[in-house]
Amino acid sequence: MFEAVETGIIRSKGPISGTVRKGGLVITAQVPKDPVTGTIVEGDIAVQTRRALENLRMAVEAAGGTLADVMLCQIYLTEASDAAGMNAVYREFFAEPYPCRATVVVKELLAPGMRIELIATAQLG
Repeated sequence: MFEAVETGIIRSKGPISGTVRKGGLVITAQVPKDPVTGTIVEGDIAVQTRRALENLRMAVEAAGGTLADVMLCQIYLTEASDAAGMNAVYREFFAEPYPCRATVVVKELLAPGMRIELIATAQLG
């Protein structure tokens, strides 16, 4: 059985666990929400990517790891033109060897104004 990780990020209103762990495996879904209020941060793709990746860092660290433990990122963008801005911020958080990554452009995300959502998998230890 896996366990939910308490990350310090306000919980979703939906029936989900934002970060789960089983042994050294950590899976987390992050959006650009303020970790205290839960509201989606307003701003361009750089602002929203930075918040989502800061939330990712908080989640992985709460599980006992670092961003260096992240092996896979699945990123969802609402605009293909946001890829360059997302990549610029992504490079601030990750260095080579980069995690394996898929970036998908979708019609829309669940919260109004949200331009990015990500799922990451980390292996600790």
